[in-house]
Amino acid sequence: MEAMNHDCCQWFAGPDHSLEEFHQLITSLVERDDSQYSYLNTLVALTAHNEIAGICVSYDGAKLPKLRQAFIEGALKAFGRNYADMDDETSAGELYIDSLCVDKKFRGKGIAKLLLEATIEKGRKMNLPTGLLVDTGNPSAERLYHRIGFVYVDDNQWGGHQMKHLQKHLD
Repeated sequence: MEAMNHDCCQWFAGPDHSLEEFHQLITSLVERDDSQYSYLNTLVALTAHNEIAGICVSYDGAKLPKLRQAFIEGALKAFGRNYADMDDETSAGELYIDSLCVDKKFRGKGIAKLLLEATIEKGRKMNLPTGLLVDTGNPSAERLYHRIGFVYVDDNQWGGHQMKHLQKHLD
């Protein structure tokens, strides 16, 4: 939820539901093995004391329609909102970074860069370039992505926000 930002989460839950209800849905999706937010799709950065410092969720873009089904069914049940016609934020041919977040306590220590590099390596092993969407209102994140080698592909929109689609090509 932190990676999406709370306004985006509230947009998905709708005006009649709380962020706590959205949190419950996301938690249930993380616990599943057939969800885009599944623990199986998540790299976790831990501190020396086993605190979660950050996470990066990524998956093969070709699998998005199947992986998104759990979210569609969960949102319909929890909020009465049908997202079956939502535009895809990725497609076949890229390892898609769905969510990247570093806990506020650990920001500025290079953890996001390490998570991105590990995810790019995951993509290399799958023979896929790594792609992501960055909110046009988040220039610091966009600068980080460009420093790591991501390049602009096209404009996109997701969750009510204008986004840029960036991709790190295979080296």
